[in-house]
Amino acid sequence: MAQGISAVLGFAVGVAVSPFPIIAVILMLFTPRARVNGPMFGLGWMVSLAVVCGAAYALADVGDASTSSGVSDGIAWGKVLFGLLLLAGAARTWKRRPAPGEAPEMPKWMSSIDTLTPGKALGLGLLLAGVNPKNLMLAIAAGTSLAQLGLATGDAAVSLVVFVAVASLTIIGPVAYYLVGGDSAEHVLDDLKGWLGTHNDAVMAVLLLVFGVDLFAKGLGIIA
Repeated sequence: MAQGISAVLGFAVGVAVSPFPIIAVILMLFTPRARVNGPMFGLGWMVSLAVVCGAAYALADVGDASTSSGVSDGIAWGKVLFGLLLLAGAARTWKRRPAPGEAPEMPKWMSSIDTLTPGKALGLGLLLAGVNPKNLMLAIAAGTSLAQLGLATGDAAVSLVVFVAVASLTIIGPVAYYLVGGDSAEHVLDDLKGWLGTHNDAVMAVLLLVFGVDLFAKGLGIIA
């Protein structure tokens, strides 16, 4: 079990550090439907990650990723490709970062967060977790890496739960803090939102660089 958790933990941290989704859930907590939309967004986030990572694991496991050299090589080439895509994303994100003193540009969909219904909040959580390219690639990489270990089904399931839990800490954490933190929570969350908005591109560029290199190296190591 420890081996499985170790295999997915780094990928979970990479998913958790997602500035725009964190900003999105904080913005929801400043709306009239905060106590419903915040948890619904978090639920969508967790369900999406569980489905993507679980499906990747199941498909790779059915293909005998732990024993089949062909499937293992296919996964390795996939990691190389994902690594290159993340590195390209890191370069693009770093290049477009705002100049000092320049206000960062927020996604247009953020302007409609205060009008979201609970169903749409759930759907937004699903999209930002499972359709976001960075999170999608890391969740797939986590699932396939787990399948390559050939663990017992129970141990693999626990590892998947740990992946989803860790990857969701930065989304569920603000919601829980808002619900129990009282008035002081609003000030802290507002400051966090401002910091993430200002430094989003720098944080994302470094994150994409680190995981791009990591995936590329892991894939190349298997192929070689």
